[in-house]
Amino acid sequence: MITAFLTDSTLCIGCKACEVACKEWNQVPSDGYHFTGFSYDNTVALGHSTWRHVKFVERTAGVAAPIDGTAGYRSNTFRWDFSSDVCKHCSNAGCLEACPTGSIVRTEFGGVYVQPDICNGCGYCVVSCPFGVIDRRPEDGRAFKCTFCYDRQKAGLAPACAAACPTQSIQFGEIGELRAKAAARIAQLRERGIDDASIYDPQHTSVGGTHAIFVLRGRPEDYNLPSNPEVPTVHLRDGWSSAAVAAGLMLLGTAAAFFMQRE
Repeated sequence: MITAFLTDSTLCIGCKACEVACKEWNQVPSDGYHFTGFSYDNTVALGHSTWRHVKFVERTAGVAAPIDGTAGYRSNTFRWDFSSDVCKHCSNAGCLEACPTGSIVRTEFGGVYVQPDICNGCGYCVVSCPFGVIDRRPEDGRAFKCTFCYDRQKAGLAPACAAACPTQSIQFGEIGELRAKAAARIAQLRERGIDDASIYDPQHTSVGGTHAIFVLRGRPEDYNLPSNPEVPTVHLRDGWSSAAVAAGLMLLGTAAAFFMQRE
């Protein structure tokens, strides 16, 4: 079965249970408890030691009338938007294409898995990820990211983050079923007047769709998600194709000049 995550940001309460469950199950190093200045967030972004990251988005809209007796203004509305980010396990994964050692493979569940014992720390995968997910640990330079809980899936279990989520903001299942659920959820939200809800699953770019689908409010960029992600190796292939055509034309020209000179 080809599986995926569906992360519904409208159900996320920002508890970070997914982050904790991921670290506990996978024995991922801690991120520390320093204040980053990015809202109430000590992890900032996905990386070598952060395989799940809950994004805190503070939203204000409009300005109310002046407060009586003062010259100040107060915010008219305020709300939190939360979303738990993760590796997208792209259908066309730039990291997998760029890996020269075969360390990165596609599993039978559709996920993209890094075999740390084969990784040589070259870093080609890091610069090839359009989402900035995969990262190298400073201790030995090897690359790490979400494993899609491959060990748990082989045992018939859901990934640790999905199992720990108390609101079902993170759902796990067959990818087609989850895409249908996402569409139904958007229809439900719009019936309730939430017109800025949308599905994030870039199927029409070079990533070819993902195995981490999101229901979001607002722009993808608000959640550090590029609106039009592209795999860098696509342009590399185009460059090699152009170079091959140019080389072929040069050879034909050289051969033609040689035979013309002989005549």
